[in-house]
Amino acid sequence: MSALNIKIGATSHSAYDLRDHHPEVERSHTLTVLVDNESGVLARVIGLFSGRGYNIDSLTVAEVDHKGHRSRITIVTRGTEAVIDQIKAQLGRIVPVHEVIDLTVECTPVERELALFKVKGTGDKRVEALRLADIFRANVVDSTLESFVFEITGAPEKIDAFAELMRPLGLCDVARTGVAALPRGV
Repeated sequence: MSALNIKIGATSHSAYDLRDHHPEVERSHTLTVLVDNESGVLARVIGLFSGRGYNIDSLTVAEVDHKGHRSRITIVTRGTEAVIDQIKAQLGRIVPVHEVIDLTVECTPVERELALFKVKGTGDKRVEALRLADIFRANVVDSTLESFVFEITGAPEKIDAFAELMRPLGLCDVARTGVAALPRGV
């Protein structure tokens, strides 16, 4: 509220209409970056994000070509189309980068994540945790009289849904690998 009790942008007919009439939608993007597997490359890629104030929601890295010594970095980040285009252009300028693909835009990706959940509980909560784990096809990888450790793989949304259902049942610790993704089809 201003000193005159006029709400900024209250209506489109107001002289004080300061709303953005072309708001850009910020959404999640999955980028894969094929790089030479050499020391310092990951630090340079991450430095690009941190130096410009971009956030990384998920990051996975592994060597995918042993003979060619190349690794694939899979990054999940959020931004408008302009920000994502800028990130891709800047990644492409880093010398050991061979290819940058925005899987969210260029194709339909297959995305999977691995997570471990530690759930403490007894009695009915313990039984319910086992029942839900069976529904989500989670494996029990450790069990004590007071807790379970479940292993689950799937799309990030599946992992999030499992976590939300386990919270009231005694979820006390979570470890997630981050998203691994590839383009679907040929």
